[in-house]
Order: sequence, then structure tokens, then C-alpha cells
Amino acid sequence: DNVTVYDSELNGEFLGWHSRGLRLVNCHISGEQPLCYAKDLVLENCTFDPECDRAFEYSTLQADIRGHIKSIKNPTSGKIVADSIGEVIIDKNIKQPADCQILTR
Repeated sequence: DNVTVYDSELNGEFLGWHSRGLRLVNCHISGEQPLCYAKDLVLENCTFDPECDRAFEYSTLQADIRGHIKSIKNPTSGKIVADSIGEVIIDKNIKQPADCQILTR
């Protein structure tokens, strides 16, 4: 709860799951299915490893991603901005309010 991480490389499958108030600044993220089930997640000027996939499932977030992110799955609400996005997966299991804005620069 309520942790801020600066200028770090974070690697791990299921990284940050069920976190609340996690803020990542200038971080590089790798691993499968990172940052899912997170509440009030903030990413500022972060990058993702090319193999990092299915990020942000059921998360509420504000994310500024530099570079490419391979895939985003079922984010709940907030805003995600990236330079490019490989795929966005929205399926019948998405949780309400299901109003996350996903944008590319």
C-alpha cells in the first residue's frame, strides 16, 4: 500500500498484483501479466520489456508509458498513454466501469 519506486528495473511474473497506491517513476518493467488487480496505480515515464504482456487486468490507473507495450488486458478505469501498443484485449470478463481510455501518442 502507498509505495513509490523511482529509477528501477522491476522484473517478475505477476508484479504488483493487488497493490494499492503504487507509483512507479522512470522504471523499466518486465515479466508476464504485470500490474494487474491494482488500485490507484500510477506510472510516470516508464518502459516495458518487449515480452511483457497482458498488463493492467482489472486495474484502475494513470499510466504514461514510453515506447511500446506488447499487450493490455481488461483495464477497469483510468487512462493509459503509450508510444505504441501491440494489442488491447477487452473481453466479456472486464469489470465495471470499464471506461479506461487507451491512447497512443
